[in-house]
Amino acid sequence: MPDRRAFLRTLGAAAVAGKLGQPLAEWREARHAAKLDRIGLQLYTVRGEMERDFDGTLARVAQVGYTEVEFAGYFDRKPEAVKAALARVGLVAPSAHLSFEAVRDRWAQTLKDARIVGHRYVVVPWIPVEERRTADGYKRVAELFNRAGAEARKAGLRFAYHNHDFEFAAVDDRIPYDVLLAETDPAAVEFEMDLYWVTHGGGDPLAYFARHPGRFPLVHVKDMDAARGMVDVGKGVIGWKKIFARRDQAGIRHYFVEHDQPPDPFASIRASYEYLKRLEFKCGGPADRRTGGR
Repeated sequence: MPDRRAFLRTLGAAAVAGKLGQPLAEWREARHAAKLDRIGLQLYTVRGEMERDFDGTLARVAQVGYTEVEFAGYFDRKPEAVKAALARVGLVAPSAHLSFEAVRDRWAQTLKDARIVGHRYVVVPWIPVEERRTADGYKRVAELFNRAGAEARKAGLRFAYHNHDFEFAAVDDRIPYDVLLAETDPAAVEFEMDLYWVTHGGGDPLAYFARHPGRFPLVHVKDMDAARGMVDVGKGVIGWKKIFARRDQAGIRHYFVEHDQPPDPFASIRASYEYLKRLEFKCGGPADRRTGGR
């Protein structure tokens, strides 16, 4: 027998919705309206400023409202100094981009440094051209990533790969991104989806979320205009509401704004932040609850 109190609560909600002229189905949908609770920045966006004034740039990033950052190099600073600089301005750095060569040649030290700074994820953002000429080359890269991911996990970290658009151009009749997803161990290798580059390359983020739920704990939030150029978030054509509505299915935990070549980096990061801060989207439908996120 249905719970009487639950039934009465439903009737009450229906009555309120009716008084407002809003059908019950619409009320149920509206109650799942969501906003991003934290917004991060990939510091590559302000790399020139970081080079000139490391501490001052971090302070300005925090003043905009960002609470998380993702590093793309420490600008010749020791990990202890990086950790201290973050603490002074109230930022955290859940992830960092690290070179392919670091994975191959100095992984143990790289993981040690990442733990000192306080990262949770270590991310490879690029595969050298010579490693990706064939589908078998991508399979060998996947084997390297599996080993790196297993070692990262032993060190208390998570390993991920960040895409560009070349992973969506067929090689030996296969889509490289699909090869990497298929050949890597989900327990060891996750993915940071760059939502601009996947779209630019002809991929569909929502289709990947559905096929590989939970494998995308990190995303790069960067927009594309009608001419396929990179623009501040909210000034392009990428459907952020639809993408973020599927965040549970994708497993997304961290959102990093990025613009590779902004004319005015600080104006760019502020515009993107203000757009995302205001953005509301529907979340919590049946599809969104299918998550393999860790």
